[in-house]
Amino acid sequence: MAKKKTNAAQAKKALLKAGLEYPEAWEDHPWGESVVKVGKKIFLFAGLEGSGLRCTLKLPETGEAALATFSFTAPTGYGLGKSGWVTCSFEEGADVPLPLLLEWLAESYRAIAPKKLLKQLGSMSGK
Repeated sequence: MAKKKTNAAQAKKALLKAGLEYPEAWEDHPWGESVVKVGKKIFLFAGLEGSGLRCTLKLPETGEAALATFSFTAPTGYGLGKSGWVTCSFEEGADVPLPLLLEWLAESYRAIAPKKLLKQLGSMSGK
């Protein structure tokens, strides 16, 4: 059986849902964009552009490899790329690699969340 493709809207919904499952995570909408924060700090930007998806995550461990490996990645603008932020852009109809983005979401949360919350992750399966 063929693997089901994940489109932009499905991926955005799944990323937001997964992000909100982390301890003390909450959704906000600055600049008209959906973000997920822990405390006052963002760890996921997720927006639909036309029929495509654009998401941004902090990847201090895998960011360089992601930028060197995947054509859908770019350093985030406004100088954020220098701090490990990576933006992923998918055109309309692209098959979004959701399992990979969910791994990066976990890394982004770990990079932003306070240490006291990271201790709670050990008791959460799959995080």
